[in-house]
Amino acid sequence: GRDLVTGIPKQVMVSYQEVAEALDKSIFKIEEAILKALETTPPELAADIYRRGLYITGGGALLRGLDKRLTAKIKLPVHVADDPLKSVVRGTGIALKNYDRYPFVMR
Repeated sequence: GRDLVTGIPKQVMVSYQEVAEALDKSIFKIEEAILKALETTPPELAADIYRRGLYITGGGALLRGLDKRLTAKIKLPVHVADDPLKSVVRGTGIALKNYDRYPFVMR
């Protein structure tokens, strides 16, 4: 990045522990959101989720150990989707092409 005082490019070493601590509050919010969503999930969908587990997508899914942390917190298997960076775009495309089947996407 760039040094805010001098404006000169600067490299700073950051430990894994420092990154983990910085992300902890955000990950906690994700855990809480998942638990809240599971509480309001219709029984027929919940049964499928409990049988197959959850799949996480996007760049955050690539955070080392996130799937294991979520599994421990929500007591369900959590899997990283194949190609998580593109799966969000692919899923959005499918939902938009099939808007009649997924109208809740545009809410």
